[in-house]
Amino acid sequence: MNKIKLEDYYRERAFDDLEDKLQVSFRDKSKLIQSFVHRSFLNEDSNFPLNHNERLEFLGDAVLEFLTTKYLYQHYENPEGEMTRWRSSLVNTKTLAQVAHQFNFQNYLLLSRGESNNEISDNILANTMEAFIGALYLDQGIEKVEIFLENNIFVLLPDILKSAAYLDAKSELQEITQSVTRQAPVYDIVKTEGPDHHKKFKVSVSFDGKVLSTGTGSSKQEAEQAAATKALNFFKKST
Repeated sequence: MNKIKLEDYYRERAFDDLEDKLQVSFRDKSKLIQSFVHRSFLNEDSNFPLNHNERLEFLGDAVLEFLTTKYLYQHYENPEGEMTRWRSSLVNTKTLAQVAHQFNFQNYLLLSRGESNNEISDNILANTMEAFIGALYLDQGIEKVEIFLENNIFVLLPDILKSAAYLDAKSELQEITQSVTRQAPVYDIVKTEGPDHHKKFKVSVSFDGKVLSTGTGSSKQEAEQAAATKALNFFKKST
């Protein structure tokens, strides 16, 4: 019964078309489908045979960061600080959501009716991309993931470097703090509020045990950037 239901979803959502676009063919189609299951969907269909995609997202995030680090190490001889900023630009919400849009991930997401009626946020799309990477790793192995990243994410690096999009407040703040005590600033989520399609994050940034500032945004990364920007102003005024 469960198998028939999953096959129905595979056909109805045209996941075969998505596999063609992605140039992958999952051996276990349930892993592919699960990477698109948002938590809200299960609130309306508790009998669905798959769990939501958050565990896959957790795995995919780690695989993505490792392979991005490996790629930069093998292809560039730049200092650690520069490559750290480049990596952040390749794996951030904006970049992952951009790639997800290119493959029309929004058309395959399994969302609640309420979520489906709203514009899908970059945060949801980026999380789904990480979940997909986790699913691909489990189904195909790390080499297949590496090929996918090289073809779709790592190729964006030249444009990122050309536009200097990797320069951000968090990186600048870290360079300043580490030049003082070799300690990095610490970011903590203070509060989250709102529905998934319009969630707001409040984040604090601390240095040497003291909170420097807080920032808000529609994603954790956006809130961290806002907090870092305020903290930079603090440092610049004090020098």
